[in-house]
Amino acid sequence: MADPSQVRELVARCLEARGMAYCPYSHFPVGAAVLTAGGAIVTGCNVENASYGLTVCAERTAVQRAVVEGHRAFTAIAVTCDIKDRFVGPCGACRQVLIEFGPHWVVYLTKPDGSYRETSLEELLPLPFSPHHLLGPPAKD
Repeated sequence: MADPSQVRELVARCLEARGMAYCPYSHFPVGAAVLTAGGAIVTGCNVENASYGLTVCAERTAVQRAVVEGHRAFTAIAVTCDIKDRFVGPCGACRQVLIEFGPHWVVYLTKPDGSYRETSLEELLPLPFSPHHLLGPPAKD
């Protein structure tokens, strides 16, 4: 992703989404913003639940919202939380959800001050289980 203004917008939108997080149990707000192949930005935040297993992470919320809006191709995601001294990446479940839509995402790990580190989904999730494993040619007996 080369357009610096688009990266700034993506980072700003994930920071904004973090402010909408519903996290009364962990007090760990997370925001995410995905960039679609068509240039739209869709945001998400974490939404906790008293039944902890039903909690949904910000990254999955953003992807699910984007899918509801008709998007299926993505190029980047920015993710932020309140940790100030280091960059934090998506959890394993979120990485698996992202890979569902292809391995070539640019990932911006973002601190609360807006600084970010660029990485890739391929780096964060090497040797993934992906749709290709289910949709590839049938195994020979």
